[in-house]
Amino acid sequence: MTVATKTTVKTLRDYTYSAIEKHFKKTWKWEKAVKNDKDAEALHQMRVGMRRLRTTVTSLNSVVNFPESVNEKNIKKIAGCLGSLRDLDVLKETLGTTYKPELPKKERLILDDVIDTLEKQRVDAAADVKALFKTERYKSLKTGLEEWLEKPSYQPLANLTIKQALPDLLLPEVSSFLLHPGWLVGTQVKENKVVVSTDFDEKKVDKQLLTEAENLHNLRKQGKRLRYQMELFSNLYGEGYANYLAQVRNIQEVLGSMQDSAVLDEWLQDVLKSKISKELPTLATLLTKNRYDLWQQWQSLQQRFLKLETRHEFHLIILHPDVK
Repeated sequence: MTVATKTTVKTLRDYTYSAIEKHFKKTWKWEKAVKNDKDAEALHQMRVGMRRLRTTVTSLNSVVNFPESVNEKNIKKIAGCLGSLRDLDVLKETLGTTYKPELPKKERLILDDVIDTLEKQRVDAAADVKALFKTERYKSLKTGLEEWLEKPSYQPLANLTIKQALPDLLLPEVSSFLLHPGWLVGTQVKENKVVVSTDFDEKKVDKQLLTEAENLHNLRKQGKRLRYQMELFSNLYGEGYANYLAQVRNIQEVLGSMQDSAVLDEWLQDVLKSKISKELPTLATLLTKNRYDLWQQWQSLQQRFLKLETRHEFHLIILHPDVK
């Protein structure tokens, strides 16, 4: 005789606890290594963990009763401090590993002085991170999350099944992403249709990146929030969902690389007190070419996500999770 087993229905409560616990453990496992400042990867992972935690906390505010100290403002401040140090590490790696070997000897010597300046800035940023761990903001956030995980508290919405709640959790982020004005950078409206302009040369690309930096940066941030939220529920969808998640990640990375190149250009100009094209002409050319190549990748993604079919398919996939 076969005995029927009762299927456990997963609620929003179950997934909420799992997500918060996961991000807490993944973030704070790196605390000691970051304090010792011996492992650049530890800093990177803790910063990413804080960002993921921030997305989770803000997305689930209507589901969870968080302690007062567990809020977006506190997490953002902590992630920002970690990010300032991480950005300097990335700058050093980019200049020393990616670009320095491509430069003539004269420019390599100038770049060595630039990297020395960067190292001095890093000393101050590292001191700020060490001080961060002693602040009440940091301690109360950690304690608040530990206490919540020990004794979780939820709002009534947490009792919805995951199938009931999931599309409405994700669709607002998808809509914010698809309706962001950054998608219209470098486009024209022809006969009531948005058309991606294809007549960009390197100078025109740099001008666009200068004038539209904030729009593209904010689109990147929106993509990152969407990506982190989608990753929370990736096991509840199929192949189509995984494909769109990969595309969102690609958009975020391409926009991020363009921004990093523009920021590097600006930082170098500030350090050199002169135009890069004058002091480091080879490097200036490499940076300009890099941004142009990334712009081509961006326009390909832009064209795809401005299509009505793409946007409809994305929404439909979110509306149909693979949950019984």
